[in-house]
Amino acid sequence: MLPSFLVLEGPDGSGTTTHSRLLALRLRDEGHTNVLLTAEPTEGPVGRFIRKQLGTSDLEPNTLQLLFTADRAWHVETIINPSLEAGRTVICDRYTLSTLAYGEAQGLDTDRFRAMNDVFPKPEKTILLLPPLAVCIERLSRRRTIDRFESLSFQKRVHEVYRRLANKDRHVIVIDSSSDKTLVQEQIWTIIGKSPHRIVS
Repeated sequence: MLPSFLVLEGPDGSGTTTHSRLLALRLRDEGHTNVLLTAEPTEGPVGRFIRKQLGTSDLEPNTLQLLFTADRAWHVETIINPSLEAGRTVICDRYTLSTLAYGEAQGLDTDRFRAMNDVFPKPEKTILLLPPLAVCIERLSRRRTIDRFESLSFQKRVHEVYRRLANKDRHVIVIDSSSDKTLVQEQIWTIIGKSPHRIVS
C-alpha cells in the first residue's frame, strides 16, 4: 500500500526539491491523483519570513530553528493534517529531520528540538538523499545566490549530522542521489511500500 505521508530530506544540493516533484508527477501518472506536494519552509506567514532571512545572517541559530518549528506547526495544522484526514497522499520536501540536522550543525541542543517536534505527525517513509559532499558543493556552485546555510564548512557539518541521525533511526532510508535523476527516481520508486532501514548506493 502506498504510504500516505512521505518526506524527502537532505542537505542543500542533494536534490530534495527535484525528486519530490518528480515523485509527485509519477504517482499522478500512475493513477494516484489525490497527491499533495508541499515543502518547508512553507509559503505561510512564518515560512515567507524565514525565506527572507536565509539571505542574511541577522537571526541567531536558536531563533531561526524556533521559526522553522513554528512554520512546521502552521504547516501541520493548515495543510498536512487536513490533507491526510481527507485521504490524500502527502509528499513533503523537508520536515523535522532538517531542524535536527541544521540545528545540530549550528551547535544547538538537538534533544530540545527533538522534543518540540515530537508533537508533529510522523511520516511513514523518510527518504534521505545523501550524495557525497563534493557533489552537493558542486551543485551549489551553480546557484546564482547563496544563503547563510550554503558555505562549505557548514555544509560539511550538515552532511555529517544527517548521516549520523540516519544511522540512529531505522525509519530513515538513505539514497546516494549523485547519479542520474532517472536512476535515483527508480530507487525512490522501489522503496515506496518497502520497509527500511538500508542505504541504497
